[in-house]
Amino acid sequence: MKPSLSNLACVIGGSVLLFMVPAPAQVRQAASGPLIIFHAGSLSIPFEKIIEGFKKENPGTAVEKEIAGSRECARKVSELHKPCDILASADYIVIDNLLIPGFADWNLKFATNEMTIVYREKSRRSKEITEQNWSDILLDRNVSFGRSDPDADPCGYRTIFTMKLAELYYGKPGLAQKFLRKDTEYIRPKEVDLLALLETGELDYAFLYRSVAEQHGLRFLTLPDKINLKRAEYEDYYKQASVELSGATPAEKITQYGGSMVYGVTIPKDAPHPELAAKFIHFLMNKDKGMKIMEQMGQPTAVPSVCDTYDKLPAEFRKYATRKK
Repeated sequence: MKPSLSNLACVIGGSVLLFMVPAPAQVRQAASGPLIIFHAGSLSIPFEKIIEGFKKENPGTAVEKEIAGSRECARKVSELHKPCDILASADYIVIDNLLIPGFADWNLKFATNEMTIVYREKSRRSKEITEQNWSDILLDRNVSFGRSDPDADPCGYRTIFTMKLAELYYGKPGLAQKFLRKDTEYIRPKEVDLLALLETGELDYAFLYRSVAEQHGLRFLTLPDKINLKRAEYEDYYKQASVELSGATPAEKITQYGGSMVYGVTIPKDAPHPELAAKFIHFLMNKDKGMKIMEQMGQPTAVPSVCDTYDKLPAEFRKYATRKK
């Protein structure tokens, strides 16, 4: 649809010149959106509420969102060159590895999470599963479990870290390989895709984030802190686990190491609505707005956190981060 035009006339040397300029209301409308947000599946429920609050604060703003595994979201920008104003990843490392420096300049950390084993009341052997015996139960041939694709979704490679760290923690050589060989037919593109399989009873268990379990009213087994990727103080311990993933290009491979779970957000360089995107970042990072919602949804705030790209941060966002020492 062509924008409305208004006429502007002026007299120069006795002649009347007529100029066609966009009407002010149309200019404002074009600059206001829609805001395009790509985000991780585990952010579906909190971001739905955050977007609702943002729209109330900014009447008339339209928002379009695409939900996928974080690595898939990043590739929509880097490989498919799809327009995107906000990219929110379940792992800030995805932005560092796949978008910076070519497609984004900076990366803000904003929330945390932890790995759990999620199940239903009717899941097989659910009455007996504990922190000590969960690996034996999941390896039972009569029990099924699911996980997400590590090349598409951080929950997928974090699941592998959990498996490898469990092998170390419990002193069971070969445990991770046993997990990786079992139930491969239940690998899905993103972690929330496993929910339907759990709810229908096709799956007994799934490796999922605690927040996802809490948001969907599912039962979950908490894991030891040296396994669940929750504690920043165990960063060096988590790094003992690693996995090879696809890199910034299809031909490239990178080694991803274990680490504590931290979400990241950025505005891509070619964002079509950067000013509106900046407003959303301020709403998201505000402790009484976006961060309050994240906390209520079981995802503790990580604001402010050390920012590896602090010098590239717009000055208005530096209050949400600290400089790396």
